[in-house]
Amino acid sequence: MSATVFIDGAAGTTGLEIRDRLAGRSDIQIALLDEANRKDPAARRAALNDADFVILCLPDDAAREAVALIDNDRTRVIDASSAHRVAPGWTYGFAELPGQAARIAAATRVSNPGCYPTGFLALVAPLVAAGLLPAGHPLSVNATSGYSGGGKAMIAEFEGAGAAPTAFRAYALGLAHKHIAEMTQHAALTHAPIFAPAVANTYRGMVVEVPLHLHALPGRPTLAAVEDVLRHAYDGAALVSVAAGDAAAIAIEENAGTDRLTLRVCGNDATGHARLVATLDNLGKGAGGAAVQNLNIMAGVDPVAGLVS
Repeated sequence: MSATVFIDGAAGTTGLEIRDRLAGRSDIQIALLDEANRKDPAARRAALNDADFVILCLPDDAAREAVALIDNDRTRVIDASSAHRVAPGWTYGFAELPGQAARIAAATRVSNPGCYPTGFLALVAPLVAAGLLPAGHPLSVNATSGYSGGGKAMIAEFEGAGAAPTAFRAYALGLAHKHIAEMTQHAALTHAPIFAPAVANTYRGMVVEVPLHLHALPGRPTLAAVEDVLRHAYDGAALVSVAAGDAAAIAIEENAGTDRLTLRVCGNDATGHARLVATLDNLGKGAGGAAVQNLNIMAGVDPVAGLVS
């Protein structure tokens, strides 16, 4: 028996990525509203309530509105917006975090992680859980995404007629980005990290980096000890891998076009300095790929069905 999946916001960047991954699957029937009905409140309410699963690819306020329109206890929701990532009653959809896949499988409301928090949490959460990194330790995260992370408006800015965009642009300089609460809560931190995001003139791909003064941590762990914790945390994970930390360079496009997440522990043991680095596709494991992975888990099928690994 196939499951019906209604993608609300299917014409957006993330919606299109999800549709690509679900195309051709015999176990999934995609429900879409045509242009004439897309903004019809009655048609939208019916689509939301008729589906077995709903994936929301909407701005935050519209996502909250969509959830409020669901008036049955059968339809299960995956929200790709940031509206519910720290909301009570919602399960956080990062399947590789300890115990999270089982929670996702049983959940009726799942919030997809943000692309930047995916890289940050993959690096930091296991170290905090293992006691290697104190929950109150001052942290910073530097991250750069391809411009598709800004949706259609930013894509038009970089690709539109007469566009002359910069090669690299830092933003959120007021240190109040909405991803910070998500990073803090799901890494079990007692202090928010300093989050320094940027956008680069490349369509897709992402590098997320967390620098650490290992000499300032309890026990002064080595690079190998940090890497050991990460390898143990993701042992057997189909989409998350820990690569050797001796790379000469790491490209933002490394995992572009895939649903993979690659982690590295780079640095210098002599100085006690480390650079924890994650690469992923902001549209893959950072968005559409994660939504499909969560859908698979909730539907009880192969978690990586339809994904590009």
